[in-house]
Amino acid sequence: MSLSGALRVNPLCYLSNVKQSTKQGLVILNEEIVACEACPRLARYIREVAVVKRRAYRDQDYWGKPVPSFGDPAARVLIVGLAPGAHGANRTGRPFTGDRSGDYLYRALHRAGFASQAESRSADDGLTLRDVRITSAAHCAPPDNKPEPAELRQCRPFLDRELALLPRLQVVVVLGKIAFDAWKAVMRDQGKDVRAWQFGHAVILPGTPTVVCSYHPSQQNTSTGRLTEAMLDDVFSRVRGLIQSAPDLAGLRP
Repeated sequence: MSLSGALRVNPLCYLSNVKQSTKQGLVILNEEIVACEACPRLARYIREVAVVKRRAYRDQDYWGKPVPSFGDPAARVLIVGLAPGAHGANRTGRPFTGDRSGDYLYRALHRAGFASQAESRSADDGLTLRDVRITSAAHCAPPDNKPEPAELRQCRPFLDRELALLPRLQVVVVLGKIAFDAWKAVMRDQGKDVRAWQFGHAVILPGTPTVVCSYHPSQQNTSTGRLTEAMLDDVFSRVRGLIQSAPDLAGLRP
């Protein structure tokens, strides 16, 4: 049966089936992400960091593995970050959790109504996301926050599969130039003409899905004022407007 035919017959039943299959697919994808050791340099680094630790966290057990994606399996918004922080997500096992970048991001998501709370301290702190899923261009924390091009290419299939498993997706928010380039490569591989795409804060690139660009909420950007809370709030206000103005089923793909 075609997508349109399924919706005419029983849209609620169809959406329920989509949601269940999406959940199962995302669970499998996350399991494969966590088990990945395709990049020896990164696999070695994240294990070393988990053993050496930062003094402030010396009594904590580090995650020390690739960090899986997190959020609503029925999301209409996908946020793509750079990579886990060595002592943030690589410690806690959840994207943007346990560091200042996450503090900035989750406060903005909470103010925009996408997050149940404004803090993300640990993977079991009760935080839930509504209509948003968070992933990254690289799932392992890289030395100096700089994944190598070959490492980003190794992770790209995970990003491609994330897209395929989010049938309601309408908007992708890319945090920083590296995330932008990773998403641009995914779209190029799918045959989209992305030659004119240029990164810039608050730039919106129409399409399916629509792409919204933002500076990364790194400590370097936020401490220097390159990215302010008002600027990040504006980004998610635009995102909220985009998904509210689009038909709820516009992002469904058969």
